[in-house]
This record gives sequence, structure tokens and C-alpha cells, in this order.
Amino acid sequence: MATLHLDQLTKTYPGGTHAVDHIDLDVADGELLVLVGPSGCGKSTTMRMVAGLERPTSGKIAIGDRDVTFMRAQERDVAMVFQSYALYPHKTVRDNLAFGLRMRGASRDEIERKVADAARVLELEPLLDRKPRALSGGQRQRVALGRAIVRSPQLFLLDEPLSNLDARLRVQTRTELARIQRRIGATMLYVTHDQEEAMTLGDRVAVMRAGRIEQLAPPLELYRRPASTFVAGFVGSPAMNLLRCTVEDGTARAGELAIPIDAGAGEVVLGIRPPDVELVAPERGDARGKLEVIEALGRDLLCHVDLGAATSDLRVLAPADAELREGDVVGVVLRRDHLHVFDAEGRRITARTRAASGT
Repeated sequence: MATLHLDQLTKTYPGGTHAVDHIDLDVADGELLVLVGPSGCGKSTTMRMVAGLERPTSGKIAIGDRDVTFMRAQERDVAMVFQSYALYPHKTVRDNLAFGLRMRGASRDEIERKVADAARVLELEPLLDRKPRALSGGQRQRVALGRAIVRSPQLFLLDEPLSNLDARLRVQTRTELARIQRRIGATMLYVTHDQEEAMTLGDRVAVMRAGRIEQLAPPLELYRRPASTFVAGFVGSPAMNLLRCTVEDGTARAGELAIPIDAGAGEVVLGIRPPDVELVAPERGDARGKLEVIEALGRDLLCHVDLGAATSDLRVLAPADAELREGDVVGVVLRRDHLHVFDAEGRRITARTRAASGT
């Protein structure tokens, strides 16, 4: 395996559109790094440049100690797994796994050994004589991954490989993928738009926006200390509440909400995750509002509280057995030690909140 180094990598299309804008990125040997972000953020274009399927406008790509920026795809020693399984329907699993090795002129003994090793790691041994039509979606995806593993590449590139699976199978397959990656010690660059998938798979996660990396960090750091309102709203489900407030005389205000805060006068954005907001009697809260919508999520209720014109929807997680009805007037208390403070442009700032009396 090897490292991956991107230095000021840029892709500009005719007309001046920056699909990827001066990205710097290092992936360690044996690391699974995830690129995540909404459609059009540049994550797949970045991967395609690493694979050699797109030519960068400027910048450098190094795999291990080799500068591969302008090498052809077949010279880069990478293996790519796509959203589509792209298996040969008329070939058995064994032949699908062996096909690439045969095309490269590998010996029969080498092919048999590598196919057997991949089948054991991926738990495909009972399926080797089946054809793709006799496999489940998750099994087909394992075959697609196995076809990459037998090549023993320096770098694995996975472009939304689980998006064709249903929700239950996606969870099962991503668990298997994480186990396989750790077993073989592979260096992987993984692209997805699914933040839950990114958070559960990645050793580190790069959140992309408009061709740039907004934040690169381990999953828990992204969740606990988002660098911007974009990351705060993108990472975590249900999404973080982001309340635009005006600070005057040491208090941040938004509609009914008033939070004492050590910050200068002006606009800030307060972030708070739904589990860190408590519903209380109206007279006891930091603010009061009306329960507009209650969504049943199983063990929890996701409550949407209207706090007034300044911020119309505060999301709160409450226990499923809470006696709540749409239309109730409730109080909300925001946990001070779990508040995030951002400036008016959405960048994280250091500011302390003070305990409010009577809450």
C-alpha cells in the first residue's frame, strides 16, 4: 500500500467553473479517508483526477513516492470500485475475480492463489461457482471489491459503492467493508454524499463544499467541533439547529430566545444539536414556543418548536413516551456546555455562554 498526496489540485472547466479549487490533502498508508459533501461539491471529480480519468488543470498528485499527475490511468496502480457493480453476467464469481489477472498475463498459480485469498477475506468461498444473477446486492458489491483486491493495488478508490443498495443492506455492507479494510490494511479514498456512511467508515473525513475542503478531521471531531455552519448543518442527524442571533448587552437574542453570552455586539449564529435541547414547562425555559410538528422516530420524538419570527423551527429530541401534542406551548432549555458559536459568515468562533438564572 502507499500514501496519497494532493498539492493545490485544481480542475477548472471551460467557462471558468472551478469543480475542484486548490485542494491540499494527505492520505496515510493504510488509512480510509472519506470525501463527503452534497452533489456538485467536487468529490467525484477529485477522485477521477486521482484515478487518471480526469486531467487536472493544475496541481500535483503523488501516490507513494511517484508523481502520477500526468500518468495514464493504467500506469497508476490504483483500483476503482464504482456505484455500478459492472460484473460480467455470464461469468461465475471465480471468473469475475480472475478476469483482470488473466488480462494482465498472470500465471495460473498466481490467479488461483489471489482469487482464493480474496474469496476467504470477503467470505465468497461458497459463492465462487455462482453467476451474478444468483447473488444479492451486497454479495455483488463484495465481488466488485474482490476484483479490486486481487490486483493488490497501492490505492483503492471507491466512488459511492453502496448507493445502489437498500437501507438495511447498506448498513450491513458498510460494516463488512470497514472490517475488510482493516483486515487487509488497504489505503482507501472513499466518496459518498451520505454523511452517516462517512462518519461510520472514515478514519478521517473531508467535508467538501464548492470545490474546497471545508473541514478535515476524525468523525467525532467533525461532530463535536464543526469548523463552520456548513459542516455543523451537514454532519449529524437530525441536523444541528442554527439560530441567527443579535448580541446586545451580553445577550444573544432570536425571537423568544435569550442566551447570555460572552461575545461582542453584532450578529452570531448559535448552534445546538436536537438531543441537547430539553422541553420544559413554558415558564422555565430559555424561550417558549408552540409545538408545530411531532415526528415519531421510534425510541424518540423529533419535535419542531416555533419560537417566533426570528427562527421558526427549533428541532428537539424528546423520549417517545413523552406526553406531547401538536399545538402545545412548551419551554426550551439549551444546554450551555453544548452550544456552538459561529460568526455572521458562518465560521466557528470562541465564545462562552453564561448560565441563565432560573433555568
